[in-house]
Amino acid sequence: MQLTAPATPAPRRTGTRDADGMAVASFILGLLGLLVLNVFLGPIAIVLAAVALWRGTARRGRAFLGLALGVADLLVLLAFMQADSTISWSF
Repeated sequence: MQLTAPATPAPRRTGTRDADGMAVASFILGLLGLLVLNVFLGPIAIVLAAVALWRGTARRGRAFLGLALGVADLLVLLAFMQADSTISWSF
């Protein structure tokens, strides 16, 4: 009888876990950007989603939602700027 160590699953790479976090962060920032600071949060959400997709995140759906929400943030900003004829908007 030979004693061997129990088989353990391979640890996840740190880069994948970071990319998953970026995907979730882009989704949250894109969602938050629809309400406040969309001029800052929109581009941040877009960049985080793009980096998460480039790094191969397991949460591709959240990354794509973050990307779409980041673009929506900028479109909302543009629409309100056109309606108010100003550089920013408020409630």
